[in-house]
Amino acid sequence: MGVIIRQSIKATVFNYIGAFIGFLTTFFILTKFLQPEVIGLTKVMYEVAALVAGFAQLGTSASAMRFFPYFRNQQNGHNGFFFYLMLMPTIGSVLFIGVFLLLKNWIIDFFIEKSALLVDYFYWLLPLIIFLTFGAVIETYANILMKIVVPKFIKEIGIRVMLLVIYFCYAWGWLNLTGLVTGFVLVYGGAMLANMYYVSTITPLSFRHDNSYIDKNLRRDIMRYTLVLIIGAIGGNIMPQLDIFMVSSNMGLGYAGIYTIAMYMGSVIEVPSRSISAISKPLAANALKDGDLERANQLYRQVALHQLMASSTLFLLIWINIDNIFDILPNGEVYETGKWVVFFIAMARILATTLEFGGTLISFSKYYYWGLYITFFLTGLTIFTNSVFIPRWGISGAALATFLTCVVSYTFQQWIVLRKVKGNPYSIGILKQVLLVGALFGVNELLPRWCDNPFVDGIYRTALIGGSWIVATYFWHTSESVNGLISKIINKNYCKQDNH
Repeated sequence: MGVIIRQSIKATVFNYIGAFIGFLTTFFILTKFLQPEVIGLTKVMYEVAALVAGFAQLGTSASAMRFFPYFRNQQNGHNGFFFYLMLMPTIGSVLFIGVFLLLKNWIIDFFIEKSALLVDYFYWLLPLIIFLTFGAVIETYANILMKIVVPKFIKEIGIRVMLLVIYFCYAWGWLNLTGLVTGFVLVYGGAMLANMYYVSTITPLSFRHDNSYIDKNLRRDIMRYTLVLIIGAIGGNIMPQLDIFMVSSNMGLGYAGIYTIAMYMGSVIEVPSRSISAISKPLAANALKDGDLERANQLYRQVALHQLMASSTLFLLIWINIDNIFDILPNGEVYETGKWVVFFIAMARILATTLEFGGTLISFSKYYYWGLYITFFLTGLTIFTNSVFIPRWGISGAALATFLTCVVSYTFQQWIVLRKVKGNPYSIGILKQVLLVGALFGVNELLPRWCDNPFVDGIYRTALIGGSWIVATYFWHTSESVNGLISKIINKNYCKQDNH
């Protein structure tokens, strides 16, 4: 777990800087200078492109994680692995962009009534699809090589800073809406090229390959695994975007913009989990390749605990300040309708970040095909719940549908993990964290409002509750790894004072 903690901390620094930039951009730039329809346009454009890109990858990101240990050889250029890494998404891009164009009329009919603005920029989706497809695959390659820091900087800071520049240019009238969309797309192209350059500095990138290296059995395993991923992508890539698609289709881009802002608040809790997940997956792949279930499951318990600690604590700090946040937000009265979106999306993210590593164990094991059953069932459930809940409760209904689907999904997944790979993420540390967060919610309810100024009240609540969490976590020994880091910080500061 030491390498995970060290790499995660380095990357999480960039995650938090990026999250801070994203916070400023989302809450104080977008809400002040962009209409909800424009916010909704950029969000839906990204999600549509990400959906097609997910298909176009042909499962490359996941299969690369699983099979790279079979190719790993720095001196031999990893036996032509980069060739195969680029070949699959190239084939997938040609195939699925073609399908996307064939479905153009159906896509336009889906959005034109409530979200006609998206139709005007339909063809801008094509380069965005390509940039997201290859950007994700190249970032995965860096993760496999255990080099997650620079890609995190590009993704979490580089993209956000460039988007911030584009938004300011639009707000100041230097760009019209077409210029905004153009800049939005080009930012992701620049990120893809930056990642490509970085990877080329840490390992040779060559399209040379040796067909004889892949024997019959390995080729069969790769093709079978990839085919299952492609079939699973039919449901798996659609499901995460269904809520925003159905909100924009049923309620319009304005409500999609409000949903986007609220969803961002709920999704902030994922920030630390991205680094932990990125560095843990290659370790899981190696453990399962060696057939070491005990090591893989020990990793599962450690990852689950630290994911829960990070996500639930961030949710605690957000929710105790939720009214202050909307008071501070420009045009907050418009976006306050998304308050319960924040709650349900955050609850779904807590569950997902805590248990998602179980899905990683399944996907890297010989039982990976079980993901197909889960995916198709959940896609149907997501469509049904959104269809029922959105007409009744609007954007809150869409978030509730996401949460319920998440509960069903991870309950079923955990049953599979327990039965097939004997994976059990639960530990005394998880129980301690749940009880601690629950107790601190109770403490917050007893706190009087400091004053009518939301900044002052927010600082006072955050400092008191956050400080209490740190002290309780340390003395209750919720996590030995976290205690070790806190002790190291304390001892380092003590030594500095001693030297003075």
